Amino acid sequence: MAQASVVTPLPADLRDWLAARADALDTGAQAADAVTPTLGAAGVFRLGVPGAWGGVDGSDTGTAIDAIAAVAEESVAAAFMFWGQRTFIEYLLHTPNEAMRERWLPALLDGTLAGATGLSNAMKFLCGIEALQIEARETAPGEWRLDGQMPWVTNLRPGNFVVAAAVRAPDGGTAIVALPDDTPGLTRSDDLSLIALQSSHTAAIRLADAPAGPALLIHGQATQYLPKVRPAFAGLQCGLSIGLARRALREVLAGGATRPVLSDPAQTLVATLDTLRAQLIEGVLDGRFQTQPMALFELRIALAELAAEAVQLELQTHGGAAYLKHKRPGFERRWRESAFLPIVTPSLVQLRGEIAKRRALDAQATA
Repeated sequence: MAQASVVTPLPADLRDWLAARADALDTGAQAADAVTPTLGAAGVFRLGVPGAWGGVDGSDTGTAIDAIAAVAEESVAAAFMFWGQRTFIEYLLHTPNEAMRERWLPALLDGTLAGATGLSNAMKFLCGIEALQIEARETAPGEWRLDGQMPWVTNLRPGNFVVAAAVRAPDGGTAIVALPDDTPGLTRSDDLSLIALQSSHTAAIRLADAPAGPALLIHGQATQYLPKVRPAFAGLQCGLSIGLARRALREVLAGGATRPVLSDPAQTLVATLDTLRAQLIEGVLDGRFQTQPMALFELRIALAELAAEAVQLELQTHGGAAYLKHKRPGFERRWRESAFLPIVTPSLVQLRGEIAKRRALDAQATA
């Protein structure tokens, strides 16, 4: 059985940088432009990438999950951008398009190019949750024109991004393409007006007669490709919940002298969090989630719910002071961040629906 990675703390200067800007990144008072370059300069995007490709030998996807969690302890907005960047990097690690990997991977690893994962729709399509939103028309052999939209994509640094997209191919299949920001016919909206994580370069993409050829093809068979990258996609996403829960529980235990009755439930949640994290990383590393996606979905649900419970314990620890602005720095932000976790695509409602559907089919098969 694969062993869960040892948690490696963030460099102190990076942690301090995030902590000083966390509230401003959440409210939009701090521009998001510096986040991805700063994370890249710290080397965190290289975790889980082979050394021969510019990564860190000896690290793995579990190391990357822990790094996202460590960033989320300070700022879920920054961790959300980290997830988008590192997930796009993961796509390039598994593409047969070597020229694409050589072209973009170095700039993605150092954060000078922003990578955005527009495959949330594709992951839901793979589970039968929703239809694809981008159609491809063939204009010449191997040359397509794309029409459609991606209503919610993060880490779209204006003028300097590349985004992955799932498209309905002309032959009726599904393909994955990568589109740089200067693609003709690609339009980025203004940043979406969110109630939290405002400085995360989250926007919508619209495609109108946008060209895409073989050079932009990540993979021509999405149904083969997506199950390979889905464990990392969802596993890295779980780092948001792990980090937020860990930080809230640390705050609860630090305030234990004033609310000792909450210490036992907090310690229970700490132990549960450690167990869930270990199960997540072991499943990602040993490959079981490629064939057992429901187990991964259940962990995603459990971790998001645990994060919400941890933030509620933090509220109870501080009492009325937590409801006064500026009285408990960071709590108001963590409360908003915890409300975001259930709706990250695929949302908890969508995952529960898929689990219920699979269980019903299994029950029919055994009846």
